Amino acid sequence: MPFAQIYLLEGRTEEQKRAVIEKVTQALQEAVGAPIENVRVWIHDVPKTNWGIAGQTAADLKR
Repeated sequence: MPFAQIYLLEGRTEEQKRAVIEKVTQALQEAVGAPIENVRVWIHDVPKTNWGIAGQTAADLKR
């Protein structure tokens, strides 16, 4: 059973998350031939204060 974990900065819409889940599921199904019903995708919404870029938080960088 393929299982993908996706880490994103918080703030994406539900529509965007649905699109990520759909496209990652399709890519895994095509790449490894797994039945689509066996593919799992987990999106982690990470607070901008918990994401570091070049020594600063994403919040401080206004990302």
